[in-house]
Amino acid sequence: MPTIIGHHDVKDSDHWLASPKREEFFGPLGVMNIRTFVDPQNPTHVAVLMDVPDMDALIAAMQTAGAAEAMDNDGVLADTLVILVEA
Repeated sequence: MPTIIGHHDVKDSDHWLASPKREEFFGPLGVMNIRTFVDPQNPTHVAVLMDVPDMDALIAAMQTAGAAEAMDNDGVLADTLVILVEA
């Protein structure tokens, strides 16, 4: 099961941290061990680290309206999203 890091910018890191949307969106995909990070020098730059059982399912899910809605709800600036996969 690969571990991935997704980092991006947000409008408000406190709102992003408090939101239940990550678990609601990624949980049904079997994503586990979701951990959140905030850049102490730039609090609007954040990251998630998580274990993903099916990368193809994750990639497909990220292209859906549900993903766009979850990111919008959380204040994610979608054009800043970068996903790194454990090598």
